Amino acid sequence: MTRILKVMLLIILSLVLLVPGCQPLSEPPEETSPTVPEEGTRVGNLAPDFELQDLDGETVSLSELRGKTVLISFWETQCPACIYQMPYIQQVYDEWSGKGVIVLAVNIGESSSRAKGFLQSSGYSFLVLLDTNGRVAVKYGIRGIPTTFLIDKDGIIQDIKIGPFQSKEEIEAGIRMVIP
Repeated sequence: MTRILKVMLLIILSLVLLVPGCQPLSEPPEETSPTVPEEGTRVGNLAPDFELQDLDGETVSLSELRGKTVLISFWETQCPACIYQMPYIQQVYDEWSGKGVIVLAVNIGESSSRAKGFLQSSGYSFLVLLDTNGRVAVKYGIRGIPTTFLIDKDGIIQDIKIGPFQSKEEIEAGIRMVIP
């Protein structure tokens, strides 16, 4: 009888050990939706939205430009490094604006008449936005100018450059990195 009892216990123990092995260990993973990048001012972040007026008083918002590559350069008329890179930004604007690239030069803290006078005397025609109170510059964490952000068609910051561009080709290398 003890032999039959031992065999039965062995069978029961085997069944107890086998049954959990037939059960799934965990629930199947749920389908997840693509994650939206966090808003911020670092590469990989969703660029913070803003609304600023251009030199004609028209309001421009960054979110309205989704679907296009956007180059945002923060500058002032009294900044020699900003002035140095302006011809290169104009050349990029002339060549790339028809290819879906938007150039925004965000003037920090100066009046419309000052910025407009500078642009007219220099012959620049790219879009200038006025951040007269500096709030957008603060939102973007601008610590030195010029500072330029390259934003892809999904609104994600792909590159940040602090200091002046040294050539049109340097700017284009960043654009080519973003546009497939």
